[in-house]
Amino acid sequence: MTERLIQSIERAADVLELFLISSEELSVKEMSDRLGLSKSTVHGIIKTLEYRGYLKQDPNNLKYKLGLKLFELGNKVSAQFDLSKIARPIIKELVDDLKETVHLVVFERGEVIYVEKIDGPQAIRIYSQVGKKAPIHCTGVGKSILAFQDEEEIERLLSNTELKPYTEFTMTDKEEVKKHLQTIREQGYATDDEEIELGLKCVAAPIFDHYGKAIAAISCAAPKFRMGDERQTEIIRRMKEAAAMISRNMGYQQKPVHL
Repeated sequence: MTERLIQSIERAADVLELFLISSEELSVKEMSDRLGLSKSTVHGIIKTLEYRGYLKQDPNNLKYKLGLKLFELGNKVSAQFDLSKIARPIIKELVDDLKETVHLVVFERGEVIYVEKIDGPQAIRIYSQVGKKAPIHCTGVGKSILAFQDEEEIERLLSNTELKPYTEFTMTDKEEVKKHLQTIREQGYATDDEEIELGLKCVAAPIFDHYGKAIAAISCAAPKFRMGDERQTEIIRRMKEAAAMISRNMGYQQKPVHL
């Protein structure tokens, strides 16, 4: 990036982003330790954010949590987020028909983030939640997006990502993951077979924008015992059809791969 960045604004963003990966409330010391900044520097940033409504202090324990101003901005973003608007009715129809949980994720700055989740009537507790990041190497959504990036981006992301083992079935070797991505490109969808959570199976398909880039994905998640071969084949077909429809509505002109 050639533009000159403003350090104080970067640090304010760092403070706010701590709440994406931490508990709901944080003290000045906790934020200072995690950011590697002095308490006086962090205190000044926090007080400015609190004054503007981005943070709120609990008067009892003196810790800070996110303020209503972020909720207002989040609602604005949601209202303007065309992908969610386009995908939501399609996802809802999938949930109604398949009776399973369906997710929508986006790919942003090398990260995969859940932006929609509609639970089926037989929903079970699983790792996913709106706003949470999805590992790129062991989730259906992560792999389905990663597979359709260019080779340089795939190499960069895998080299800079900890290929953490979540279960005994998680692939943690970079070359093995890259070989698996080639299969995903050929078949046009990805699966997660107990790779992030034992007993859970997911089928995911990529979503392309009008430039032909894979920018998002949808997935259907269910207990493995409810996804036998025949059932999985039906879910694969439906996920690929739904992803293709969303892609077309996003302006994608070409025929989605292997549909």
